[in-house]
Amino acid sequence: MQAELDVLESKLAQLVQLTMRLRKENHHLRKELAQALSQGRQCHDKIDSVKSRLERLLAQLPEE
Repeated sequence: MQAELDVLESKLAQLVQLTMRLRKENHHLRKELAQALSQGRQCHDKIDSVKSRLERLLAQLPEE
């Protein structure tokens, strides 16, 4: 019976360790995702800005 409890305790310790590692990894991945989404929004905003400027410049070109 004691051997079974020792095995169970060992497995439980491994589970706790794995859970802690996965939580830490999850936190890190959420942080990376937030940064990537922010950078994506910034790129999209820059593209929209450049597109608007290009359209204004094209509108100023004389037609042939």
